[in-house]
Amino acid sequence: MSDLLKQLEQQERELVWQRFGHDEAWRLGCLLVELATERALPVAIDIRRGGQQLFHAGLAGSTADNDEWIKRKVRVVQRYGASSYLVGQRLAANGEELDASMGVDPARYAAHGGAFPIRVDGAGIVAVVTVSGLPQADDHALVVEALTRFCQQQ
Repeated sequence: MSDLLKQLEQQERELVWQRFGHDEAWRLGCLLVELATERALPVAIDIRRGGQQLFHAGLAGSTADNDEWIKRKVRVVQRYGASSYLVGQRLAANGEELDASMGVDPARYAAHGGAFPIRVDGAGIVAVVTVSGLPQADDHALVVEALTRFCQQQ
């Protein structure tokens, strides 16, 4: 297994919350906006629990296309129970792609970095946080940075 896959799996084991609700979604979203604004990053940020969007921001330079990428990345997390980046990297390591041969429509699913599951201890995945607008490794890294900071504050 590659070092990157090991690192991505470790992130998912470590970034677990004690609780996650509307207040946490707001604070996490604001932290992501702050980080992205400080760096002038042209991203869209989204946090959703089930079918409910709890937070959304489109920063300068982002477009409606970023919102479509968010939807596609979120579907990957919801279907496969792992970050969109981890799913994509696992597939790539096996020489595979997320496509019709796997029973999914690539127009509706994107195994590209940026969507990360929010796990609550004892409850599993309860929400998804997503960033779109940067190269996929950078989208993923920004989400992980914010989650790490936030989890350390709990």
